Amino acid sequence: MLKKYILLLLVFFIFDSYAYSASNSDGNNDGKSIKINNFKKGSSLIKQAKKYEMKGKTEKAQKKFSKALKYLLLANKENPKQPDTLNYLGFASRKIGNLEIAEKYYLEGLSMDPNHFGINEYLGELYVNTNRLDKAKERLKVLENCNCDEFLELDNVIKSGSSKY
Repeated sequence: MLKKYILLLLVFFIFDSYAYSASNSDGNNDGKSIKINNFKKGSSLIKQAKKYEMKGKTEKAQKKFSKALKYLLLANKENPKQPDTLNYLGFASRKIGNLEIAEKYYLEGLSMDPNHFGINEYLGELYVNTNRLDKAKERLKVLENCNCDEFLELDNVIKSGSSKY
C-alpha cells in the first residue's frame, strides 16, 4: 500500500511540474519558445498596425506599432543580431517617427545580411522620405535581381516620391 501511495505521489509531482513548465514556456524548458513568442507577438502587432494604417486609422496603428516595438525589443534582447528582428525594430521605429533609431536598426541588420529583402526595401523607403533619393536607389539596386515584391514596392515608392505608409 505504501509503495502505491509513493508511486501515486511521484506521478502527481511529475505531472504537476510538467504542467507548470508547459504553462510557462509552451512545454519547452530551453526558453526558446519565449523568444519566438516575443518576435511573433511583435510581428503580429505590426501586421495589425499596417491594416489600421491602410484603413486610415492612424492612432490605432501608432498604438500597435508602439506595442510591437516593446515585444521586438525583448526578442532582440533575448536573441540579438537577428536580421528579421532588426528589420521589424527599424520598421516600427520608423512608423512612430523615430527615423534615426530606425536607420540604425536597418543598418545593423544589413551588416548581418546585406541582401535582406525587407531591410533593403524599408531602408530605401526611409531614404525616400528623408530626401536621400541616391541612397534609396542604392537599396533598389541591391534588390533588382531578387524577383521579389520588395523590389516593386521600393521602385514604386521611389517613382512616387514617398512611401504609402
